[in-house]
Amino acid sequence: MQIEELRQRLRALGANPRHEHRVLRLWSQALPQTHGSRPIENFLPTTLRQALPELERELAALATVHSEHPGEDGSQRRVVALADGQLVESVHMPPGRTPALCVSTQVGCAVGCVFCMTGTTGLIRQLGSAEIVAQVALARQRRPVQRVVFMGMGEPAHNLDNVLEAIDLLGTAGNIGHKNLVFSTVGDPRAFEALLSRGEGQVRPALALSLHTTRAELRARLLPRAPRMSPEELVDVGERYARASGYPIQYQWTLLEGINDTDEEVEGLVRLLHGKYAILNLIPYNTVEGMPYRRPDTAQAVELARQLHQRGILTKLRQSAGQDVDGGCGQLRARAAGERRVISVRST
Repeated sequence: MQIEELRQRLRALGANPRHEHRVLRLWSQALPQTHGSRPIENFLPTTLRQALPELERELAALATVHSEHPGEDGSQRRVVALADGQLVESVHMPPGRTPALCVSTQVGCAVGCVFCMTGTTGLIRQLGSAEIVAQVALARQRRPVQRVVFMGMGEPAHNLDNVLEAIDLLGTAGNIGHKNLVFSTVGDPRAFEALLSRGEGQVRPALALSLHTTRAELRARLLPRAPRMSPEELVDVGERYARASGYPIQYQWTLLEGINDTDEEVEGLVRLLHGKYAILNLIPYNTVEGMPYRRPDTAQAVELARQLHQRGILTKLRQSAGQDVDGGCGQLRARAAGERRVISVRST
């Protein structure tokens, strides 16, 4: 389901813009449609009021809990079932200053990052804008959400219209600050063009760029189907967006032992990011069984962050959520999908 389809349905039921906003606000904030001091019979038209119970059931069915996996760090990884039975992942990040949720934008992913379990499936289908928002509504039933990062399964730039439609709703009716909506991408000229051209009345989110290396040839191997933008080109367009939006770019760097944790990469990062309006997030890799990549030890990661900080690069060493539940991106979905296949075979 798309948000625009939902809006059209509400209008067909007699909703004016205020009624429409109320229904979308309560849904996206996980509040019942009867919420508020003003009785709905004194506000909503009869046709809309009578349709609300069925509409609420349909919206609730867009995203339901398939399984939950609490981490020792306070994170909550969730396998979410969509109405057609497909599975995606969302993650309530460990408790911090701003309660944050990571959501999926696709079932699978076409980029094929070689260190990511999701990339092994390819793209299965796009998520509708309402399915993206539904993950937030589902999470808000359990914990507060004041920050949403579009960094789960999928490449948001490959589902651009639906992701931006979800962002516009979350940044208005969803009551999430624009800088707390984070559009994450491996880098795509179409996404940069769309974000830079956002006009009045449209939400301009923060931007996270998956960099992972300063070497173009290595990046092409790690992200084999990403657009062929060099690290220099990515940083240039990132800097333009940072200055236009007023939010620093968040450069994402999954730390892979012996691959992108070298002195050469430190020098490359200083060259690329010194003086830029940027934050570098170092994210130690969640080791995936069967993949040849490893997580650097903690002391090595801390030393790398210290060196970069001393060289003038604002660097944050992030802890990958869900390590104790083998919860790297796509791992839980793959396990759940495998369990489904086993049950199906046994039942035939």
